[in-house]
Amino acid sequence: MTSVQPISGASAAVNSLLDEGVAQSAVPTLKVMRLQAGILGTPAAGALFSSNQLLSSNLLLPDSFGVIHVGETFSAYLGVLNSSSELPVRGLSMVAQLQTPSRRILLPTALDARNNNNSSLREVAPGEGVDALISRRLEEVGQHILRVEVSYDSGGAKTLRKFYRFNVTNPLQITAQSVTRSGDATCLVSINVENIMEKQGVTGGAVAISSIGFDAADGLSAMEINVEDESDESNDPLQNIKQRQSAVELYDSTVILHPGDSYQYLFSVSAESEAAALRGIACGDELGKAVVVFQKTMGELGKIYSSPVMCPPTSFLKEDGTQNSKFVINASGLSVDVAAASAQRSSSSGRGNGSLDEVLPVTVEPIDPPSTMRLSVPEKISLLVVNHSSETMNLQIQLRLSRMSGVVVCGPSFVTLGSVPPSGGSCTIDFRLVALVAGLFSVSGCFIVDLTTGIEVEQPVLFDVFAKLPADGNEEEEKKDSL
Repeated sequence: MTSVQPISGASAAVNSLLDEGVAQSAVPTLKVMRLQAGILGTPAAGALFSSNQLLSSNLLLPDSFGVIHVGETFSAYLGVLNSSSELPVRGLSMVAQLQTPSRRILLPTALDARNNNNSSLREVAPGEGVDALISRRLEEVGQHILRVEVSYDSGGAKTLRKFYRFNVTNPLQITAQSVTRSGDATCLVSINVENIMEKQGVTGGAVAISSIGFDAADGLSAMEINVEDESDESNDPLQNIKQRQSAVELYDSTVILHPGDSYQYLFSVSAESEAAALRGIACGDELGKAVVVFQKTMGELGKIYSSPVMCPPTSFLKEDGTQNSKFVINASGLSVDVAAASAQRSSSSGRGNGSLDEVLPVTVEPIDPPSTMRLSVPEKISLLVVNHSSETMNLQIQLRLSRMSGVVVCGPSFVTLGSVPPSGGSCTIDFRLVALVAGLFSVSGCFIVDLTTGIEVEQPVLFDVFAKLPADGNEEEEKKDSL
């Protein structure tokens, strides 16, 4: 008598499917590994190393996703294995996505059937496997999730999902330390770069700054201000060859930021296009972003951007609404801010909101004012008067002696300008100033009077000037001889 052996549930299901003629598929195995550089190991206790040999020549392979920073390129190896010795994996397709704090990004792979022109699904033979590489530059700080979904066909579509969470931190803090207006179409931007790994509780070493630049906005251009580079320039190629740096000098000249260290850079951002130069750079305009390319200990390359740098407002008004007497209008861009405020108010048809063009409907700024003046020597100063209001104004400019100190007006102290057109209408007038005493003085006391309404508009300080004593006769002769 033949005995009947019991059949397990899985074997019964397989036999049932085989009887129905359904193609079977093995369950795939998914392996994910991040591709990253190793680290130098430290000598073990009792090893025969000298006291100054802190690192060994051995590389330690990472045992986890490791420390990941913004600006680095995240690369991972995705492998699908068929551990079965009998059944193949049928209809294999894999989709990889990177979920950032703000969005979900599809990472293209060779195993994604949607990327294949023929949309054919793969079949993995028993004991074999397929793999793919994915990469993406990280641009956000926070928790990221690598989502991998493997689809296969085993009597119907089936999926295998795995999620890998990792945190992305910021290795460098890039801030605009200060932004200074330098004329109507130029700003000086001071960028501070700091290694903040330890502040975030992340173990990290030094970071070498490979390059730094400023990605200026449309119509603007940026140039790094470096006094050392300008002083070392030479037109003699032989002299440049002699001044080539050694390896030690090159290392010393490289900016290396240890945790907690910082370094500052200075950029000049100015209008490049004709339209931008004509309009100027006004308060609230975006100047651009600082971009830093850095390298970590094992040469891992990263690229990080700062937040947008904006043009700051002028300091014409204090918090209580009164004028700031210490504010210097020359090379400050105040007239550009007033014109921008007037254009914005005209488009919004708003009045009475205390905007800059309502507080200062007419601006006066000097044209190429001198930085120094000779004592008791009159000098001609040209002033540009601009009407920012929406109406024609009958103006008179006055330089009031009672509000001037050290440098005063010489000759007529007021000039009737007549009718000045609205919305940017302007005229130029000349005055003569003379320095009475030596020292550093602010030229002030300028008023604009509307002869129709009698309204007076007090102007801020026009410019600063240093009044110096006249040179001796011998010095004058020496200057003539040198010329």
